[in-house]
Amino acid sequence: MSNASSPGTWLADLCAREGMPFVLGHALSMKAIHGGKAKNDTIDSHQIAVVLRGGMLPQAYVYPADMRATRDLLRRRMHLMRKRAELLAHSQNTNSQYNLPDIGKKLASKANRDGVAERFPDPAVQKSMAVDLALINHDDCLLSDIELSILKPAKQHHAQTLYLLRTVPGIGEILSLVLLYEIHDIGRFPRVQDFVS
Repeated sequence: MSNASSPGTWLADLCAREGMPFVLGHALSMKAIHGGKAKNDTIDSHQIAVVLRGGMLPQAYVYPADMRATRDLLRRRMHLMRKRAELLAHSQNTNSQYNLPDIGKKLASKANRDGVAERFPDPAVQKSMAVDLALINHDDCLLSDIELSILKPAKQHHAQTLYLLRTVPGIGEILSLVLLYEIHDIGRFPRVQDFVS
């Protein structure tokens, strides 16, 4: 899963509008094809045509244009969540580094962040912790806003699928959105092995 749409999607959209057949080669397969010693556009296009004609070109899925922006926003949310997790880990690690007693509560909850920076005697460390906590608070607001911005179109794109996913024990709001937007159409995976990979 990359964070941006494939560079070929604009061409796929254009071909779809014009009723032209389009094939999007899988990125890793395309690297393998281009891996030869002699390379130029003529040689590469010939190799791709031969592999495609033989039915041996692994194809990438052209994600529907109307859902692509929402999927990319969901991926952006994942990036922000990782950054937030790094800040939370840094806060806990700093506490351990200065050999202070365990904070005793999860900093992921905003209610548990009061007074954490003040635990440190050094003003520079207090400032560092205050910056971490301020960024976490800011990320919380951004993430809530992003999640609402994803949920609204998701209910329009596939309300029934979203509802069914939420009935599975252990699948909450965010995981159901990830499954909805990353899988999109389970029929595009001919075998279980293709889905797993």
